Amino acid sequence: MRVVLDTNILISALLIQTGNPAAIYRAWREGHFTLLTCGEQLNELGATLRKPAIAERIKPYKTGGLVNEMKKTCRERGRVAARPTLSRSHRRFSAGFV
Repeated sequence: MRVVLDTNILISALLIQTGNPAAIYRAWREGHFTLLTCGEQLNELGATLRKPAIAERIKPYKTGGLVNEMKKTCRERGRVAARPTLSRSHRRFSAGFV
């Protein structure tokens, strides 16, 4: 099964180790599904994780592990260079997910 997770789910999983976001994160890390991502999401994730209010609450090794694992997914599966074809609010869903 392939899944696209919103950046907020990923950050919530790092902030709070219980609840649904954390369970979804663990399921991905345990190989229960393939996480789909793209460069745009990685950029958004990196920018959000650097915000002072977030950065002070999450250990650097956790953020680095998440970003590195997602980058590894991009390298292994290759980047799809597709132009957005949907409305502005839906562009990220058609813009190069791998």
